[in-house]
Amino acid sequence: MQLDERVAMVTGAGGGLGRAHALMLARHGARVVVNDMQADAAERVADEIAAAGGDALAVRASVTDEAEVAAMVHSATLAWGGVDILVNNAGILRDKSFAKMDLADFRLVVEVHLMGAAICSKAVWEQMRARRFGRIVMTTSSSGLYGNFGQANYGAAKMALVGLMQTLALEGEKYGIRVNCLAPTAATAMTDGVLAPEALAHLAPEAVSPGLLALVGEDAPTRAILCAGAGHFAAANVTLTDGAFIGRGDDAATRVAAEWDRIVDRRGESVPAYGFTQAERELASAGVTAPTMAVQR
Repeated sequence: MQLDERVAMVTGAGGGLGRAHALMLARHGARVVVNDMQADAAERVADEIAAAGGDALAVRASVTDEAEVAAMVHSATLAWGGVDILVNNAGILRDKSFAKMDLADFRLVVEVHLMGAAICSKAVWEQMRARRFGRIVMTTSSSGLYGNFGQANYGAAKMALVGLMQTLALEGEKYGIRVNCLAPTAATAMTDGVLAPEALAHLAPEAVSPGLLALVGEDAPTRAILCAGAGHFAAANVTLTDGAFIGRGDDAATRVAAEWDRIVDRRGESVPAYGFTQAERELASAGVTAPTMAVQR
């Protein structure tokens, strides 16, 4: 699990989970770009790493600013030759019930979590492809995977990151780029007031970071969704049931309702290898034998 000579960039690393990630990566030999919106917070974490004998570079940048992100990657490239590992950890909360939520707050949360991760991933993508090595981790959440009251904006952004991960993992596979999601439960500024104090006492961010290490090492998986908190680790999956063929008759709508229990029966469900698995199976069920894809990849 050593990361000697690897360069890791962690966004939102000035405190909480990002800080724990940065310190963990440094302890395992990585050179760490410590990013945060607050320069002094980033510098404190970089100083911690340096005091422990590691290499760190503190960079103040907003993940939603393409120019600032590009400059951050450029600084890492000048210092250490490029970025091998990207941990998209930066995020914010603007919790309210959907009825009371301002759409400006919805856009802001999606911008930071989703667009921030996309901007940072895009900034390192070409150099990872050129070196035929890369590790990218998206920070998703159980609020996105399963929903949570008062977090429509946050949940939407976090589930969108799963879709981004799925596609980047497919596109990066032949270049040695592995992309995964981490769904943490941790006591941070973002969960203060959301989780009960008794629960927070057991949810140190440091208990999540060992899972991150498994997602960025030489033998890392790809397209995994790792849930981590309080020292417990589990995998989440987006699955597809066997379903039922209904056809296109005039009574199709009635039959879908009548066959609902069979359609949603989870026995024999699978994890599709790619998005068009659904279309391939639907067409096969209808007796179509011709190729699904117009262009085979």
